[in-house]
Amino acid sequence: MKYVKFICLFFLIISCYPAEPTVPNSADEPKTPDRLKVLSYNLRFGELASLEELAAFIKEQDPDIVALQEVDCRTHRDRTPKQHDKDFATELGFRTGMIPAYGKTILYAGGYYGIAILSKYPLAKVERVLLPKTENEQRALLVADVEYREGEYFTFACTHLDNTNTQERQKQVAKINEVLFAKNSPVIVAGDFNARPDSKEISEGMSAWKTVSSLEPTVPANAPLSTIDYIFCYPKDKWVSVSTTTYKVEFSDHLPVSAVVEMN
Repeated sequence: MKYVKFICLFFLIISCYPAEPTVPNSADEPKTPDRLKVLSYNLRFGELASLEELAAFIKEQDPDIVALQEVDCRTHRDRTPKQHDKDFATELGFRTGMIPAYGKTILYAGGYYGIAILSKYPLAKVERVLLPKTENEQRALLVADVEYREGEYFTFACTHLDNTNTQERQKQVAKINEVLFAKNSPVIVAGDFNARPDSKEISEGMSAWKTVSSLEPTVPANAPLSTIDYIFCYPKDKWVSVSTTTYKVEFSDHLPVSAVVEMN
């Protein structure tokens, strides 16, 4: 009987002590960004640099998300024999530790030519949207819903517009706006727009967007004269521009551009 009373007293005392709070293991939770670093780079299909060099440059900048243009996949260009059969997006993703997505725009040299996205964060949905064209080369918009925090998203898009005439680019910009303005999440679009800041497609077509990249010239890389590579955010009041960089490197005929942004 005394033994039973002792056991009951023991459990009564124990129950009076508060249980230790459960502390989440921060190591189990991936870091989420207070800020996003965005990089955009036209690679010129790897003619001027190896994929190892391009990957090393991207990795050194430590971006959260990247828009890439002139991205080959399993081509056999005469000008780039060392790049034959290479899947640029997959290899750059592997070498940078980022998640790749690829959008083919045309068949070329036995393979594909297009645009790509690299992301540190999961891509919940990826869509390729073909842009309006006449007799010129097909262009596209690659759109990804990025889950940067559990259950929270932003939309990221990469594009490369027509290089022949402003009328075609204006139609392409109108299509980009139609697609991206319909998104429920904040949006970033980046790429080679093949248009200067004072062109109608940029000054009017992109007027609803916040320009977060520098307007320093980006082409040609060895002696830049014109700005045609951009990073834009929408809606304007959702984004804060923190910093921007135009990198003076010659791994391509374009200079890469980056922007650090915050979401309000």
